[in-house]
Amino acid sequence: MLDILAITGPIYLLIALGFAATQWGTFDKSDLKTLGKFVIQLALPALLFKALSQNKWGDFFNWGYCLVYGMGSLATLVLGYVWIRKGQQQSALVSTFSAMGMSCANSGFVGYPILLLVLATVAPQALAMNIMVENLLILPLLLFMADTAVQGHASWKTLHQSFKNLFKNPMILAIAAGLLTAYLSLQLPEVLTRSVNFLAQSCSALSLFVIGGSLAGLSFKGMGGKVGPIVLGKLILQPLMVWGVIKLVLWSGGISGFDAPLQTAVLLSAAMPMMGIYTTLAMKYHQEAMSAAAMLLATVASFFTLSLLLWVCHDALPVLH
Repeated sequence: MLDILAITGPIYLLIALGFAATQWGTFDKSDLKTLGKFVIQLALPALLFKALSQNKWGDFFNWGYCLVYGMGSLATLVLGYVWIRKGQQQSALVSTFSAMGMSCANSGFVGYPILLLVLATVAPQALAMNIMVENLLILPLLLFMADTAVQGHASWKTLHQSFKNLFKNPMILAIAAGLLTAYLSLQLPEVLTRSVNFLAQSCSALSLFVIGGSLAGLSFKGMGGKVGPIVLGKLILQPLMVWGVIKLVLWSGGISGFDAPLQTAVLLSAAMPMMGIYTTLAMKYHQEAMSAAAMLLATVASFFTLSLLLWVCHDALPVLH
């Protein structure tokens, strides 16, 4: 268990440092927005480009991984929506953002640093595929559902706009550029390669610090009834759904290349707390209080749930041997 805490401890200490520095006034929210923008616009895209461009074409995309992560996330989305809409008798909009909290994992800010520590050989591959599934499938569907809930009818224009925005997303552009570089076997100039490496190396620590700072000042007082199911859905339901799809894929004969490290990586990815932009997306629909409270509680609780899952996956983690 001490080996597990040696992995999760530094991650959550950096989150705690960001929380403390913001809570005590060393940094304010505007500083965090700037740091967060740096991570999303530069550091994380540089990391993705480096991971893809410096490896052989075809080494990263795995149909089994994408199928498992996509189907597991969709199953969580549907079950989460029905749970809140029918079981909790909440509105369609509240149900949509509850389902978003359950089905969209923090692949970049929390997921990648943890995967890098325990499964370094597949961490960049998992990050790239997670971001593709989330941005090409899960988020456009959820935003379409949110606009439909507000307008009272299906808005195909919104769905079309969501896909158009993908071409402005620096992470998607970095993935495309990295894949093209790998496909053409291009050798970048040394000065450019070093610059990309420097940016990529700044990603993990900064992203964790930003997550911690964004939690400062949040409160879930009086919101337990709405927040509890979201946290349970994110930390328990989504990993269970992904685990179920893994078993289904293996039972059906498996998929080439979808080996134990990738299976462990996709399960761990699903067990991360919700994405860092969850609250930002919710602001447009006036759901930020619920989403912020859920993110706070899920991030704190994930220290324990992830530590437990890492312990369960002990035999599949090379770093522990």
